[in-house]
Amino acid sequence: MEGIVRSMTGFGRGENEVNGRRYAVEIKTVNHRFLDVNIKMPKVISKFDSSIRTLVKEYLERGKVDIYVTFFDTSFETACVHYNKGIAREYMKYLKEMSEDFGLDNDIRISMLARFPEVFTTEEEELDEDVIWGEFEPVLRKALSETRISREREGENLRKDLLNKLEDMKSAVKVIEDRSPEIIENYRSKLMDKVRDMLGDAEIDENRIVTEVTMFADKICVDEEITRLKSHIDSMEADLKKGGGIGRRLDFIAQEMNREANTTLSKANDLLTSDTAIDLKTGIEKIREQIQNIE
Repeated sequence: MEGIVRSMTGFGRGENEVNGRRYAVEIKTVNHRFLDVNIKMPKVISKFDSSIRTLVKEYLERGKVDIYVTFFDTSFETACVHYNKGIAREYMKYLKEMSEDFGLDNDIRISMLARFPEVFTTEEEELDEDVIWGEFEPVLRKALSETRISREREGENLRKDLLNKLEDMKSAVKVIEDRSPEIIENYRSKLMDKVRDMLGDAEIDENRIVTEVTMFADKICVDEEITRLKSHIDSMEADLKKGGGIGRRLDFIAQEMNREANTTLSKANDLLTSDTAIDLKTGIEKIREQIQNIE
């Protein structure tokens, strides 16, 4: 049974309204070497910063994670109105004094007095942290769950694409492996023809020919590189099937693949081998680009 491969690109959203309080969480993630969490949230939620980060680690291992939180309280239960009787009394005293000073009717009404500064004030009550977290946590979990699902869906697409690219790599490695004996045989044949042209009917020293061909074969030999490339391909296939947090390991394997491909290209003494090694390097580079987005 294959494990789960997750991309680091994902999106999730959660929202709910409870007791007149509306919560919404939006999460966007992209690739990053580590888990980098950035949260934009209102003051009433900011006290839960540490709890939010702890919860994120339950769902995501790696990536740049941007979390946007909105909160609206429409219950009006958190606001209290205070009637400041002493201030109202002071206003009335001075209004009466003004009436007497200027000989004017004191026509003050309650509705007018109520609009004077500080007669009525409102004060926000402290919200119960346990209540707020209890209402907010399920919304955050829903957004994180959606994000993880979207990353798994994208990760499965990446796995299929990478496995196809590895099959192409196998074909390229096979071409180079099969070509090596042909190159050596062609070199031996050309060397014999050249020696015959030079010596004519004279006897050819077979030992010298064997020595020259052996030296040439050693120079262009890519047996070790081919063996390691096959091993790296097998390892990458196994990791992709196993799943989990494999991004860093796959990146290391891809670097090793590139090293072997470079050595193979440097030893190439044949157009077909050179072209195939270049195709191999191009394929590895594409694989590395894809791997950068795996968790």
